[in-house]
Amino acid sequence: MNLSSAAERLMVFVTALEETFKERQKQHMARGLPKQKPIAGVKQVIVVASGKGGVGKSTTAVNLALGLTANDPSKTVGILDADVYGPSVPKLMSLKGNPELTDNNLMRPLMNFGIPCMSMGFLVEDVAPIVWRGLMVMSAIEKLLRQVDWGLLDYLVIDMPPGTGDVQLSITQNVPIAGAVIVSTPQDIALLDARRGAEMFRKVNVPVLGIVQNMSVFQCPKCNHQTHIFGADGARALADTLGVQVLGDIPLHLSIREMSDRGQPVVVSSPDSPEAEAYRKVATAVVQRLEELSG
Repeated sequence: MNLSSAAERLMVFVTALEETFKERQKQHMARGLPKQKPIAGVKQVIVVASGKGGVGKSTTAVNLALGLTANDPSKTVGILDADVYGPSVPKLMSLKGNPELTDNNLMRPLMNFGIPCMSMGFLVEDVAPIVWRGLMVMSAIEKLLRQVDWGLLDYLVIDMPPGTGDVQLSITQNVPIAGAVIVSTPQDIALLDARRGAEMFRKVNVPVLGIVQNMSVFQCPKCNHQTHIFGADGARALADTLGVQVLGDIPLHLSIREMSDRGQPVVVSSPDSPEAEAYRKVATAVVQRLEELSG
């Protein structure tokens, strides 16, 4: 095959793609971005996000929600699991079953620990893979946002999927977001993706409330020696770079993993533990940042 000829064909192909993309972009811009519409009954929406999976985002989201109510029992808090492909909230909150429908054909959230929860995991079998293309996922997110009877909530904590894809953009463009919490370990590779996540929220005008440094330190249960398995204070350095604050440090502790696997989050199962206190401090910092932004 003639190399020059192949290169020319590739250039023609790429140029055609660019022209098609520009034309579609013009059409989208002509239509304008979707208008943000509040979720009925919800005062403030907090999204919990991470640049990559495996950093403890869902565990943080659940314990943040529980920490908000533990700090102020007068506040009502709900959890929306927006991780369509890998929903974790049903397991973390020890919930199973299908949502009932109201007379208005809205889904009723399932409830545990005083927290109403909605997740794609309630609508499919436990081990059933969700093999959907983008438009199907967007439709599912729309239903989870708009066709749920949340009642009256002070805070709705949304557990976002990892990354910076269609789901994140769809939610931030359609719903007013009070602020985003970024979860990361101190490890360099996780921090790279966490920064991308934070920058994405800034581009869509969502305030970044701060960073939660998860798995910050491991303390040996026998000798109490502390080891920074994933590095020390990497999230603090990133927070300084981004000009945001560290909302708190969550240790790498066996009880957090064990209680999460049992569907008994540490904030409710071991409320007097240092681990639960760490999550409550994060919840306090989140509320303070929201008050600063609205003040």
